Parts: sequence; C-alpha cells; structure tokens
Amino acid sequence: MNRRATAEQDHAQARDAAGVLAAEGVHAVAMTWVDNAGITRVKSVPVSRLFDAAVEGVGMSPVFDVFLVDDSVTTSAHIGGPTGDLRLFPDLERLTVLAAQPGWAWAPVDRWTQDGEPYRACQRLFARAMAERAAAAGLTLRMAFEVEWFAGADDPAPRPASTGPAYGMTRVVELSSYAVDVLEALAAQGVTVEQFHPEYSPGQLELSVAAADPVAAADLNVLVRQTIRAVSARHGLRVSFAPVVSAGQVGNGSHLHFSVRDGQGNLFAGGPGPYGMTQRGESVLAGVLDRLPALCAVGAPSVASYLRLVPQRWAGAFQCWGHENREAALRFVAGPPGAGERFANAELKACDGAANPYLVVGAVCAIATDSAGADLRLPPEVRGDPASLDPGDRPPRLPATLPEAIDRLRADAGLRDAMGDALFEAFLAVRRGEAELFADREPDDVVAATRWRY
Repeated sequence: MNRRATAEQDHAQARDAAGVLAAEGVHAVAMTWVDNAGITRVKSVPVSRLFDAAVEGVGMSPVFDVFLVDDSVTTSAHIGGPTGDLRLFPDLERLTVLAAQPGWAWAPVDRWTQDGEPYRACQRLFARAMAERAAAAGLTLRMAFEVEWFAGADDPAPRPASTGPAYGMTRVVELSSYAVDVLEALAAQGVTVEQFHPEYSPGQLELSVAAADPVAAADLNVLVRQTIRAVSARHGLRVSFAPVVSAGQVGNGSHLHFSVRDGQGNLFAGGPGPYGMTQRGESVLAGVLDRLPALCAVGAPSVASYLRLVPQRWAGAFQCWGHENREAALRFVAGPPGAGERFANAELKACDGAANPYLVVGAVCAIATDSAGADLRLPPEVRGDPASLDPGDRPPRLPATLPEAIDRLRADAGLRDAMGDALFEAFLAVRRGEAELFADREPDDVVAATRWRY
C-alpha cells in the first residue's frame, strides 16, 4: 500500500476536520506516537496546518525508536543516528477534542517513509497489521487496558493525594471533585468508563474502559492517560503511571483484557473446554500462556517492571492460569452466569504502564492467530496463591529481571517474524540499553529515575 493512493480521501477528511475544530475553538492538534521506551512523544500543529499534516505528513527523525527512558539514545542494527526522516500522518478517525486542555485536540499518528511506504518500525502500523492478520484467519479480537495511577505531590517521598485506606470510600470522598472531573473529561471525549475505584497503594486509583478493536484499545490507553494527566495538573496534582512509584510497595499495572471471536461467537464461551471455552479458545490461551515469558519483555519492559512483578502482589509473577485467580499471570474471567458470550475474556497481568500499548496488542494478536488452530491444551489451572505451593508443585516463575525477559523474547521466532527485524531489533536495543543503564542501581534509585517518566 502506498500513502499517495489515499490522497483524495485525506483531502476531504482533513478539510472537514479542520473546519469543525476551528468552529469548536480548537487552536492546536497534538499528534502522538509511543516509542520503544513506552514514552508518549508528540508533535503539534496549529489547526490551520491540520490539512497539510493529514495530506503531506509532518517530518520526524527515526531516531526516536532508539530513545531510552531517560532520553539518552542507543542504536540498533537498522535504526539509529541522525540521518533520515519520516512522515507523521494523524489518524483523523481518532481525532478528539481534549476536554481537559481547552483549545487543543489530539490524534494518534501512523509513521510512513518519505517515499510514501509504511514505516517498518511503526508500532501502531504493527498493531494494525497483526489485527488484520487475525481477521484474515477469521478472528476478531476485542481488548481493553485497565489504567492504574498514582495521584499526589512530587516530594522526595511522593506524597499521595488521599490518605484513606485501600479500596476505601474515604479516598473517593477526599478526591470527589477530582474524580468527577476525570470522568466528565473522558465522557466528553466519547470514552466509556465502566468502573472507577481506589486501588491498594496510597494515592493509587484505577479505571476500566469499554473494549474496542486492538488499535483503538491502544489509542484509548494513550488518550485516557493523557486526559488523567491534564485533569490532575488542573487540580495541582502530579500523576505517575510508572510500574512502581515507591520501592517496596504494590505498583501500577496496565492489565490487558482480551477476547477472541470467530464467525460462531466468543471463543471463550459456549464450548466444551474449561469454564465453557471452545477448543480454539483454549488453544489461544494455551499459546499465550506458553509464550508469556517472551511477552514479559513487551508488557513489562522496564527495569522498574521487575520491582512490581513479584509474588503475592496480584501482579501475576508465575507462569500459570486460573479462573478468577488474581495471582495467576493469565486470569480467565468467565463473566456472570449466563452471560459468557458477552463477558468471557482473559486478563494478561504481566503488563504495566511502561509498556507501549501498540506493541502489547500487536503481540497478543500475533500469538492468538498463531495459536487458534494449533489444537493446544491448557495445563491444570492453579487455584489460590502459587507462591504458597510446595516448591515442587509451583508453576515456573516468569522472568524476574529485564535481561531474563529480553533473552526469552529474543528466542521467540514468531514474535520476531511478526514485528519484523527493524522493529524487533530496535525494541531489543532499547530494552538492553535500559538494562545496562540501571544495572548497578538500587531499587530506590531505579524508582526515582522512572517515577515521573510514565
């Protein structure tokens, strides 16, 4: 596919969008992508330039694909250095007026080469390609990220915005106006919030949004987080979506819920397998479970991720599955009695706020497509806390360090093939660079260096 083939449609859509935004008092459009360090980067244009941006793109360097979390730069086999340029094209179907940033709108971008070809290391194009690969195999995936965050003040020891107990109504009372503003802003942007509640750690909150197609789910994750950030700033609060905000405490997850459907319906319901899974649905989950160690490098990609991914913190530190088991890395959610077709899904717990959501959804789509027809079977589920089992009965531990996870990802030929060498090698280079950056740092230092980066 060549970018120029869509020029006529781009012209009409961009002209209409620019007119609507100007009428609504929008002056600028933030165009975002998420890099391999999991940082949301941005280039912005005045509304008067949106037409040109949508038709001709906006220039940017490929070097962002090898930025580390501290903005230092590494290199990879295919990407690195000051040479070259790309074009950012905003997805006008996702264009959103930002309720918490008056005068601004937002759109995610796809990245293309100067010659009008898809950029082979674009994470969003990777996610779309994997969703299309699944569709070609007769599969439709629906996904949603949970969003957990810390709200508070930037003191040497971060001071939480609320003092109430974990999951306590006291926190809702203390943060009532803040929470309402978050929910109102998201609703104004067309985001369906399904749940909101205080979480376990001090100052920690969580919300869940409605499921969407894989690319839209990743887009929503970006939009929701930046909306929370903007509302928090207006309330004088600083937020962190980092895996760990204070060393030794329960961290922020970004768990991915997903379901898989074919022409007959939800593969996780109405079948003869465990808890009503179809045979193909069980095969999908068995494939995901088998490749969880490699997925860790994608879903838990930071050195700080492994300060969170520890046993007995509901982070999913063991390579096992279980029905409604929040200590299992792969939790199966059957839904209310009689509602399995609508609700049955699986939760990937080894996923946090340092992850690039487009890489996560793309990787899960790739594994689901590989596994649906492979006739795989799940091992026996784990009931209860896997850490409490006798050592000989415990399931394998997922990687306990980022270097371990990198090694497992490097050995996964299927994910390398799905991502392509350019994206795969750039991602590994960033992950290795961050492992080296923090190799000799104490947990408190790692947390302090990453706390406000996500």
